[in-house]
Amino acid sequence: MIEFDNVSKTYENGFPALKNVSFSIDKGEFVFLVGSSAAGKSTIIKLIMRETEASEGSIFINGIDVCDLRRREIPYFRRTIGVVFQDFRLLPNKTVQENVAYAMERPTVKYAATFPMF
Repeated sequence: MIEFDNVSKTYENGFPALKNVSFSIDKGEFVFLVGSSAAGKSTIIKLIMRETEASEGSIFINGIDVCDLRRREIPYFRRTIGVVFQDFRLLPNKTVQENVAYAMERPTVKYAATFPMF
């Protein structure tokens, strides 16, 4: 379901956040991502959500190589996954239900990508 294969990420400032990281998480597994500050936790989440790109390696989510996604496909891909953030990233003027509904709204677009739902 989630597979990192020799993934490295070096930021533009030269900071090496990840180096040759490989792991897999199967469907149904429950995983906590823990570690010290600057260990790469946020970078892994950003790579899964395609908020940033890997410098090297491959990342597969539900069989999709996220490294190959086109920019216009990314929002559609993100609708197939869920992440619970430590800070929640909620809109303060909305209820929890309104926040979830807002995140699920689909804007009118000319292009739509199809991704498998698991």
